[in-house]
Amino acid sequence: MNGSLLGPALFGGFAAGVLSALPLVSAGNCCCCLWVVGGGMLAAYLLQQGRPTAIDAGDGALVGLLAGMVGAVVASVLSVPIALVFGPFQARIAERLVQNLPTVSPEMDGALDSLRTGGLGAAGTVIGFFVMLVVGVIFSTVGGLMGAVMFRRGRPRVMPAPDAPPPAG
Repeated sequence: MNGSLLGPALFGGFAAGVLSALPLVSAGNCCCCLWVVGGGMLAAYLLQQGRPTAIDAGDGALVGLLAGMVGAVVASVLSVPIALVFGPFQARIAERLVQNLPTVSPEMDGALDSLRTGGLGAAGTVIGFFVMLVVGVIFSTVGGLMGAVMFRRGRPRVMPAPDAPPPAG
């Protein structure tokens, strides 16, 4: 792997993973995987800033793919302590919903019961990681491609040769 890809991929993936793991902020991913695509674009931007020449689409796609992988790991690792911190708050909200709703369908009751007991546990975290990995790799690669096109440095202009001076005489 090219060492110059690693830094931008880590930074873009970290940004995407943190934003994807934060409660409420993670809702941005409902809008066309905003944070995941943005992480790929950020990685492509940083890659372009580190090079004197224009990056090509392949470099953008590769750094986006790597950023998606990093983002999946970061989001999964951060989701565990966030769930531990916000779990009791989430359980209280579910309890109040159950108390205030006079009739609840069996499907809704199962979902609220899952919220009260703390979610899906370790199996849910593992499944969430693989879902985030697949989604992250696809959409972050698209973000890397978009970033490679959007942030490409202009091609160097070739100045025409000066006209030859007219012959003397």
